[in-house]
Amino acid sequence: MTKHLRTALLCTAFGLALGAGGAQAATIKVGVIAPFSGPFAMVGKTFKEAIAVYQAEHGTTVGADTVEFIFKDLDQANPAQSKALAQELIVKEKVGYLAGFFFTPDALAVAPLIDEANIPAVIFNAATSAITEKSPRYVRTSFTLWQNTVPLAEHMAKQGIKKVVTAVSDYGPGIDGETAFKATFEKAGGSVVDTIRMPLKSNDFAPFMQRIKDSGAEAIYAFLPAGPTTLAFAKAFADNGLKDKGIKFFGPGDITQEPDLPALGDAALGITTTFNYSQSHDSAKNKAFLAKHKELFGSSDTVTFTSVGAYDGAHVIYTMIQKTGGKSDGLKAVDAVKGMSWESPRGPLTINPDSRHVTQTIYLRLVETVDGKLQNVEKAAFADQPDYGYKVGK
Repeated sequence: MTKHLRTALLCTAFGLALGAGGAQAATIKVGVIAPFSGPFAMVGKTFKEAIAVYQAEHGTTVGADTVEFIFKDLDQANPAQSKALAQELIVKEKVGYLAGFFFTPDALAVAPLIDEANIPAVIFNAATSAITEKSPRYVRTSFTLWQNTVPLAEHMAKQGIKKVVTAVSDYGPGIDGETAFKATFEKAGGSVVDTIRMPLKSNDFAPFMQRIKDSGAEAIYAFLPAGPTTLAFAKAFADNGLKDKGIKFFGPGDITQEPDLPALGDAALGITTTFNYSQSHDSAKNKAFLAKHKELFGSSDTVTFTSVGAYDGAHVIYTMIQKTGGKSDGLKAVDAVKGMSWESPRGPLTINPDSRHVTQTIYLRLVETVDGKLQNVEKAAFADQPDYGYKVGK
């Protein structure tokens, strides 16, 4: 970091502390970095809409202070651009909080900046376990691949499945998923007969499908980031005859996020996933969340896991502001929410004081047709799941 940038960041943090700590009401700005255009634009849309739902329910003020969200577009994984946007938000916009981050590399890129400026970053999605180890100012309200994968691998072993191929995108979360699955499944007596790592920007999956066919596996465990890649992979699985051959399809819920189900059609039927949320979750809190979303936007069809990551992230940010009296101090803000528990549309959540990641219920879901509509139907619940990957091997 240059001397000029370091000075600017420190001055910004000092200015925020004076402004927020004074007697007069302040505007507390939250910078949200996410894809609002390009192939992953649905993510940014769900973030923005979930924040709007939260503010419609809870208002735009905390005490005397007004909370303003500022959105910056990062259309695909680009750590350098993520860092540049964070610098702009901190120095020019004088935000007191950063939030968002769909891809892991983009979240990791801002660690030096949040430490220098002493502001928190609340991660709405990025799911590699190691992220929160890189700065004490990170808090995460989404999930990790370890958290979703361990109960899934245990479930598959209990179903008598013996031979599995893992197929994951070749970056942090995919490697976490592969590692978690292999360790858990083999411990339970199963065998991983092949491990496939696919480039993050893959769009032709036919060669990988042939490799899976040739492996003799009974099932696959697959992870790709939600969006066009998961849609293409799930379609390729069906189109290349793996489903007809009887190979079973398992993975985290990115594979069958709700906005993609109509496009997947019958190819999605029978896919089994574990995840922290589905629209069909039967709780009063979720029904109220969906109803408010429909009231504001005319439909709740696009609500998915990224929606609750942002909704709960907004709740954590509001709580930080309330518990610190609006003062800008990243470490104190994070300390204020360690151990906090609340009821989310997805179920009960607690921020683990050590990992600063949510402990939550992970649900086993099966894609079925319900009243003419494809849904992720919950079949079982695994309560109080931690991030099993936090500080693994350290």
